Amino acid sequence: MTEKSTHRLTWLGLAVSMLAVPAVFAETPAKPKADCSVAEFSMGLRFQQQSAEIQALQLQAYNIATLKLDAAVAAAKDPSKLAIVTDLDETVIDNSALLARDLANCHTYDAWDTWLPWERDGTPALIPGAKQFLQHADSLGVTIRYISDRADEQKKYTLATLTKLGLPQISEESVLLLGPPKVERRAIVSADHQIVLMLGDTLHDFDGRFRKTPLADQRATVAAEAGKWGTEWIVFPNAGYGTWSKAPLQGWDAKTVIEPW
Repeated sequence: MTEKSTHRLTWLGLAVSMLAVPAVFAETPAKPKADCSVAEFSMGLRFQQQSAEIQALQLQAYNIATLKLDAAVAAAKDPSKLAIVTDLDETVIDNSALLARDLANCHTYDAWDTWLPWERDGTPALIPGAKQFLQHADSLGVTIRYISDRADEQKKYTLATLTKLGLPQISEESVLLLGPPKVERRAIVSADHQIVLMLGDTLHDFDGRFRKTPLADQRATVAAEAGKWGTEWIVFPNAGYGTWSKAPLQGWDAKTVIEPW
């Protein structure tokens, strides 16, 4: 998830006009007000929350992570010295119910002003494949570290949520929340473990070069590190929010021609 200390949410892709909402999500009004300034974002969250394609991509990511972890463990002399580092929001847990509720109320929250109550009282769902992968890592004796930009002052609520969801290795030590940048929290882990996999939905979950840098620089770094995607770095789809959200679209520079099929 993006750094909530500086921009809790740069953009919301929020879905509200749904025929059916999974039981884990509270019902929301059918659609926001006609003049709602954030109504344009509904397609992004509809894709994130409701599409089978997102489910397939999430399962695909965890399948790849499982293969890579198994190979790392097979090659290691001492698996207990290995670690995986994972983000939480939109990587392990799904917070789209909060976003859908707020869009239904035509509420934008670039400062994440509804997020703290969600941390305390919200009921996020698990991302498909997350629990199985993390339980598998735990069974192999691999250390798990959860690095998230959730509020450290509300850590007890996040720990309670993760415990209720049945995730392994949940403790004060294993869950590192907002404070130092993620690169510094990862350094804490690598001080006594070999990090063999990192999982996240935003690029600063993987490397400090992605933090607070222009989008063009992020894209260049993605290309420069092409060999790490799917091998050391497992990225999850998030169409709901991100540093890319205000980037202008590039269209085809040609006159529109309407031609029926």
